[in-house]
Amino acid sequence: MSAELEAKFTAAAEAAMRLSKRPDNETMLQLYALYKQATIGDVSGKRPGGFDFVGQAKYDAWAKLKGVARDAAMQQYIDLVDRLK
Repeated sequence: MSAELEAKFTAAAEAAMRLSKRPDNETMLQLYALYKQATIGDVSGKRPGGFDFVGQAKYDAWAKLKGVARDAAMQQYIDLVDRLK
């Protein structure tokens, strides 16, 4: 993982917090999943159950990225934030 990519990722994460308009829920899930994949790696643990619909959606979005390399997830996150600016 290059320091340059890491710096761009950190800047994108900060920019995502300051977006002038909140993205739609699907985009928010993408941002969440890409961020988690880039910072933690593949999803682990049990899928939330019951009436935790938000938790289930987040888990499912992250699970779709299983196997995506951290560098690739960082770059996809950066690209998505750039499109949202």
